[in-house]
Amino acid sequence: MALTHLASGDIANLHAMGGDAVSGQSVALFKSEQLEVIRLVLPAGRAMPMHAVPGEITVQCLEGSIDFETPGRKQRLQAGQLLFLHGGEPHALLGVDDASVLVTIVLN
Repeated sequence: MALTHLASGDIANLHAMGGDAVSGQSVALFKSEQLEVIRLVLPAGRAMPMHAVPGEITVQCLEGSIDFETPGRKQRLQAGQLLFLHGGEPHALLGVDDASVLVTIVLN
């Protein structure tokens, strides 16, 4: 099944989970030649292992909290907080509480 992305001018409801992050699904909201935006759902205890993407990213915590780890540093990101990371930097995520985050990736 092909993913349906937002069309230009469409609105996405980022709080569709109604405060219950585990009932939602991760979804790529849109992808263009230069930018990709994903709503990532991380239930408590679920991890995304260390990885890197070529372009710069932002991670905005919408609900719950996550641990965001880079080599040599671990930070707790909570609802309402935003993190910026240069492209190519390895990072990992862990759901501390049931969480959803908005990930923006600049594509090279």
